[in-house]
Parts: sequence; structure tokens; C-alpha cells
Amino acid sequence: MLYNIVFRLIFARFDPEFIHHVVALGLRVSSALRITSIGKLKVSQTATVRAMGLNFVGPFGLAAGFDKNAKMVRPLADLGFSHIEVGTITAVAQPGNPKPRLFRLIADRALINRMGFNNDGAAVVAKRLARLRSGTGKLPVIGVNIGKSKITPVEEAAEDYRASARLLAPVADYLAVNVSSPNTPGLRSLQDVKALEPILTAVLEEAGAKPVVVKIAPDLADEDIIEVAQLAKRLKLAGIIATNTTISRVGLKTSQNRVEEMGAGGLSGAPLKARSLEVLDLLKGKLASNQIIISVGGIETAKEAQERLDRGATLVQGYSGFVFEGPFWARKVNRGLRL
Repeated sequence: MLYNIVFRLIFARFDPEFIHHVVALGLRVSSALRITSIGKLKVSQTATVRAMGLNFVGPFGLAAGFDKNAKMVRPLADLGFSHIEVGTITAVAQPGNPKPRLFRLIADRALINRMGFNNDGAAVVAKRLARLRSGTGKLPVIGVNIGKSKITPVEEAAEDYRASARLLAPVADYLAVNVSSPNTPGLRSLQDVKALEPILTAVLEEAGAKPVVVKIAPDLADEDIIEVAQLAKRLKLAGIIATNTTISRVGLKTSQNRVEEMGAGGLSGAPLKARSLEVLDLLKGKLASNQIIISVGGIETAKEAQERLDRGATLVQGYSGFVFEGPFWARKVNRGLRL
């Protein structure tokens, strides 16, 4: 309740990206002062999930996009996320798209972003994660989400992903291959299995024993989703993340004029619920028994996360709900799950 008041009276009045940076700074300071550790989720408070050869303290984690540069891993874990997927990280550091590039649709409990993979680059983030791992204290499972550098031509994408994987696999618990963001020109074309196979093959070669998953868009046709699942099965990926943001604007409560003013970008949050569930149902049974589905898109409550688990997901992730529900959201979701 208190967070909702703060959100509407203060946060909603400022640019969302500015507020994101304020929150990020607050998390790092709170972690340094050991404030976030007060509410840390303990193993005894939830069930351990075994997936991809890794132990997760609960199935609910933070999707890529919030901690783009691996600067908030410890405080975010303290807030109750069982795993943190950092990134998206590219081989070449890049500033992302022009601002403004992040928008709230409060009536829809949704976000639109066209950030454009703004990040410090694979080499810098790899060093940052290495320093984090050299410290003391238990860390959460850390996934590293990698994407194509904007300056790299689509036809050279495989080597670009290879460069990122080579640097980041040694410091990641798993790698997530992002070919589904709508904010990098030509990126979604890489979901075509002919373009996707050399990318995944290159990443698998560099990953060694580290698990590799691929993240797909909700806007893919059902038959294309099945083709990606078949490719993932043939290449023996660890699994699939379903789904990324959508370019659809159907059924929104926010006025059409306001949505058009916001412009292009990926829509996340509550409007993705139905399609994310459809993709989960579509993937179930299409993968090998040792491959997992990480379901993400529109999850706001423990009940909704539980539904994903009951329908075949091994892990679930959220992001937009964190913005609208506040700092105790992840802890509440993980503690409310039945495993």
C-alpha cells in the first residue's frame, strides 16, 4: 500500500528511466549498508529448484533488462529473486537508442521500452562479474543475457554472439541468447531457424559446460515457435525463455493517442499474460525431458507464477511487476509458491 502511494505521488511524476537510475543507486547504497540483507529469502522459506544443473532458491527470478550491467546482483537477490538475469549485453559497448525510451502505461500495468541494448560491453561486464564472484558471501544464480551489437551486420551476427559468449560464459551460471528484442534493427529476423542455428552453435561452442537457453518473442507464429523448439531440441540447448516483449498494442486501456505518442518499442507487463501462457502451452511437450521452459510475461502474483509452473514451466521470471509492486514483490511471490 505504501509503495503504491509513493509510486503514484512521486515516481509516476518523473521520467521512468531517471527513476530507474535513482532506484538502482538506492539498491546499491542499501546493499552496502546491509539494509537489503534484512529481508533476504532463506532456503528454509521456500523450496530449492534444480534446473540446468543449478540450484535455485525458489523458481522466481528477475528477467533481463533491469540490471543491464551486473551492478545490482546482490541487492536484487536480497529482495527475494532466486536468480538474476543480467543484460542484455553486447560484444561492443553501446549507448542505446535516443531518449526518451522508457514509458509507463499505468492503466495497463505495463511498460514500453526501446532502450536498444544500452550496456557497458561484454569485456567490462565480464570483469565486473569476475570481481563479484571473487568476493565473499553466497550469490544467486546469475544468468547472462547476450544480444547482437547494433554496429554488427546481421550476416555477421554469429561471430558477434560468439565474442560475447567467449568473454561471459566463464562468469555466468547460464547464458541466454536474445534474438527477440524489437529494439535492435534486424534482430528478430535471427529467430528464423536458418539464421538462428549458426548463432546458437557458436554460443554453445564457447559456453562449454555452461547451460545455454534462447529467448523468443511472443509475436512469432505458432509454427515458427515449434520450429525453434525443434532446433533447441536438436542442438541440446538447456531450454527456452518464453517470452520477450511484444510489438502488439491490441487491447490496451491507455488511450490510442497516448500510446502512439510513446512510439515504437517492446511492450511488457500485464497485457502479455494471455500470449505468454499460449506460448508456454505450445512449447510444453515439444522439448526433451531434460530441457526447461522459463516462463516470463505478465506475471504479477504468486498465483499467476504458480499457474505457469503447473502448466509446465520450471522457472518463472518477472520485471514489470517489480516496477508496479515494489521492493517486496519477489519475496512475496517466491514465498507464495507451492513446489
